[in-house]
Amino acid sequence: MKLPHTSLEAKHLPVMIDEVVKICNPKNGGNFMDCTFGAGSYSKEFLKYQAAKIVAFDRDSQVIEIAKKLQKKFESRFTFHNKKFSDLDLVSPKNFDAVIFDLGLSSIQLDDLSRGFSFKSKDELNMVMGQTKVSAKDVLNTYSNQDLKDIIKTFGDEEDASKIAKNLVRYRSQRQINTTDEFVKIIKQSKKKNYKKKIDESTKTFQAIRIFVNQEISELIEGIIKATKVLKPGGKLIVISFHSIEDKIIKFYFKNFSKNRSRANKYLPENSNLSLFENYKNSIIKASSKEIKKNPRSRSAKLRVAVRSAEVFRDPIELRKKFKYLTDLEKRIA
Repeated sequence: MKLPHTSLEAKHLPVMIDEVVKICNPKNGGNFMDCTFGAGSYSKEFLKYQAAKIVAFDRDSQVIEIAKKLQKKFESRFTFHNKKFSDLDLVSPKNFDAVIFDLGLSSIQLDDLSRGFSFKSKDELNMVMGQTKVSAKDVLNTYSNQDLKDIIKTFGDEEDASKIAKNLVRYRSQRQINTTDEFVKIIKQSKKKNYKKKIDESTKTFQAIRIFVNQEISELIEGIIKATKVLKPGGKLIVISFHSIEDKIIKFYFKNFSKNRSRANKYLPENSNLSLFENYKNSIIKASSKEIKKNPRSRSAKLRVAVRSAEVFRDPIELRKKFKYLTDLEKRIA
């Protein structure tokens, strides 16, 4: 008997779930890790196969009730941790057949306007996914003009970052920035309306502040490194990303730590022979036109997969060095 959906579950549409299942082939059983549980769509799909076991992670406390229902129904095959996926190596077993990351916001987070992720919201600024040190409100009201400019430019690739940062500081000198619609108003006043662009003027700035608040780059780097550590030889690391920074990190990691890396990289030592993955095919899987029509948010999704080699795990220090400029920016304290 199917479990009834909660309103949270009903809102969420998983991205490329058919493609993920095909890659993992859970009908033959195995241990799988769902690092971004959300409404549990991937976990539920895998649990349809009697021999499949799932360990799931999510930092968001709002999904705990969804996870409890699955734990009750699949007690011996499903385990949930309300933790960041940077802690995934603390669990057992250590021999997963696949580890799956569906990055970015879930529909649960975006559609709940009270959480401030959407520029359609008029509620208090937040953008907290869970287990963070600051909120968007803290950042916008206390960080310096230079910090705000760097965050918006680097994490949002926003060409008007300087003007937006300047106007945020000017606005808060008169009154605190409290609500999401106040933030949107400041952004729009800082940008010229471009009718040719399909995305909202606030999109890039919202993305930047959200990434910073939730330390998403540091989490991603630690998560994929530790996922590699718990995969068994032949196990698959699957990552679905939604913006260029995420995809750049995944691409660099898979290409430069595979057996078939084609040429030397300045971030890798001359004698580096760390091959954590089998020969990597530098290919991207994208959502079908049918899925995009049903779920427009899948339009920007890119799926990459790498297969774990039999080589003993060693820390890929060069990955951390390559993107240190991003993780250092996330560590800035007001």
